[in-house]
Amino acid sequence: MHASSLTRRAVLAGTAVAAAAVSLPLTQGRAQAAATPTKGGYRWRNAVQGGTGFITGVLFHPSVRGLAYLRTDIGGAYRWDDRRDRWIPLTDHLGWDDWNLLGVEAMAVDPAHPNRVYLSLGTYAQSWAGNGAVLRSEDRGATWKRTDLTVKLGANEDGRGCGERLLVDPRDSDTLWLGTRHDGLLKSTDRGASWQAVSFPAAPSATGQGITLLVAAGRSVYAGWGDSDGTSPNLYRTADGVTWEAVPGQPAGTAAKVPIRAAYDRHTRELYVTYANAPGPNGQSDGSVHKLRISSGKWSEVTPVKPGGTTADGSADTFGYGGVAVDARRPGTLVVSTNNRWADIDTVFRSTDGGRTWTSLKDRAVLDVSETPYLKWGDEKPKFGWWIQALGLDPYDSGHIVYGTGATLYGTRDLKRWAPQIRGVEEASVRQLISPPSGEAHLLSGSGDIGVMYHERLTASPSRGMASNPVFGSATGLSLAAAKPSYVVRAGWGDNGNGAFSNDGGRTWAPFKAQPSVAKSAPGPIATNADGSVLLWSFGTANPGYRSADNGATWSEVASFPKGAAPVADPVDPARFYAFDTTTGTVHASTDGGRTFTARATGLSSGDGEFQLAAVPGRSGDLWLSLKSNGLYRSTDGGATFTKVSSCWASHTVGFGKAASGASYPAIYMVGSTESITAVYRSDDEAKTWTRINDDRHQWGWIGAAITGDPRVYGRVYIATNGRGVQYGEPA
Repeated sequence: MHASSLTRRAVLAGTAVAAAAVSLPLTQGRAQAAATPTKGGYRWRNAVQGGTGFITGVLFHPSVRGLAYLRTDIGGAYRWDDRRDRWIPLTDHLGWDDWNLLGVEAMAVDPAHPNRVYLSLGTYAQSWAGNGAVLRSEDRGATWKRTDLTVKLGANEDGRGCGERLLVDPRDSDTLWLGTRHDGLLKSTDRGASWQAVSFPAAPSATGQGITLLVAAGRSVYAGWGDSDGTSPNLYRTADGVTWEAVPGQPAGTAAKVPIRAAYDRHTRELYVTYANAPGPNGQSDGSVHKLRISSGKWSEVTPVKPGGTTADGSADTFGYGGVAVDARRPGTLVVSTNNRWADIDTVFRSTDGGRTWTSLKDRAVLDVSETPYLKWGDEKPKFGWWIQALGLDPYDSGHIVYGTGATLYGTRDLKRWAPQIRGVEEASVRQLISPPSGEAHLLSGSGDIGVMYHERLTASPSRGMASNPVFGSATGLSLAAAKPSYVVRAGWGDNGNGAFSNDGGRTWAPFKAQPSVAKSAPGPIATNADGSVLLWSFGTANPGYRSADNGATWSEVASFPKGAAPVADPVDPARFYAFDTTTGTVHASTDGGRTFTARATGLSSGDGEFQLAAVPGRSGDLWLSLKSNGLYRSTDGGATFTKVSSCWASHTVGFGKAASGASYPAIYMVGSTESITAVYRSDDEAKTWTRINDDRHQWGWIGAAITGDPRVYGRVYIATNGRGVQYGEPA
């Protein structure tokens, strides 16, 4: 998928993270007000999609068979459980205020102490994002201690697929190094509890890449520098942990401008470095691979294929180089990956003679994606990969190679047959959720990058993959006709249409016969009325809304619809629609099937596009309005008046599910605050009282996009996360 670093996922620019003091070791989590958990607690699991996000790093432990770690750009870190054959999430305890820490910039292990693992966290380095932090664990990530930093990191920015910027010093396990993007080199001498800036030969830039990698070669440490112009040095080393010097004789030029990753062959005492002309994952068009013989200081170019050729169809074969890993058991055996090779498709090259000759593993690869069918992306078969910067070679099994892509982690045991090795990893940025009242699927989801999925089972990746005909890169709208649940519509970013409908509950789809011209450049939320006879489609604050009464065959402008509002259908009366104008704080309503809208309640909070309006299933005119820190409001007269709900002081998203036994009103689920903590709550008495149903181990950062209960299963709730997929909980 082609996407930029700041648009492929939801960027929470409106959410500020308070700056923390530097070098203060904290235990897991922050001090929080007490909240009443549900009796017996909740059990939380992922609704399985199967990866779906960019794997930016994978790290095999050099001293322990079957132990590995994985990092993502917005979805936290994982540890491989060899016994259970799955990845275990390690950072779900990070809560609402720490949303910026769900991006993992780098990870490190201690070869001499197998239980120690370190993470550097920070998703964005922008002014509106909080500072980074370092987590350290003595039990492989089961528990953590935390040190907040005074610098920002950028796990979801350009360069996020570069090498590990965090390293345990090979001479002293108490010493750690941390490379930053804009603040130079940091050092810790107390196993990550505190950090100090140290002298480094290259000057940091406010907008550059800074240090792109740290790697040990024998007793020396090497650092890649991402801000070189192609002529100045970009690889430095220290032998004593104090003085850094530019490595003599290093390659120069456009193809060696940015060092991406490095790996050291201890048998041959050679350091391999991959380069590109940009940090990636996007924007690379040139690159190379070089090796340095440590004993002599001699450099050799070992690039498998030089970029710049022409493919069979005449396209320019441009790309950079990304991952590199050496075989710990076989001297001179290594793998490297291309990156951003769209014309001829990225590959992994393997050499058994120190880079003199190479074999492309893609050429004889057999890909089995039966466990995650969405990887076909609506085509007959999947591609080998894209955004391949994470690459690992098992130190205890020379045939076991893994590589990350923009959507999964592929693995092989025989260099030929490949399949996703992704169980347990869910990294979708989920934006819409529907739990139908009938039918096979209890869940439909809409996400960034992978569109809409029909979850016929919650424990397996949807068998139909992502919704196709057409395929959307990201979903912008998803709506079900309340009185005719077999009818569903969706909207999103796509090259072959931006809207589609389904008459079988979301199993199969067909594109609208026509669409407003603005749909291609600004697809927004869409809604169908209760019986599926009318559609309303919104296209941002610069454009009017549009209406269709013939299933998308023709569209007409609705001048009175508030621009940019999300349309909400009344679940009972097909003639009624609602919309909240977040720019003015006004609720609008239509009683003529969406032809015209009139203002109703005014003077509500305004100025935040994340405010949400929701309608209660089975009741006409019963509306709930989440206004974030301004509170939760309710209307029982179709939006004419709203009353503030006194039982909570903040509400970010609200949904509804099956009523409790003996109750006549649906269960209400909310991400919000009843005390001083933002959490997940359920109310069985129309919001008179709330019970917190998540716990401190299950928080998932920012979870304000969507929440819904299951109309058929009391107590079951689905939560949209920004990087940890769909979480669903049930009473334990």
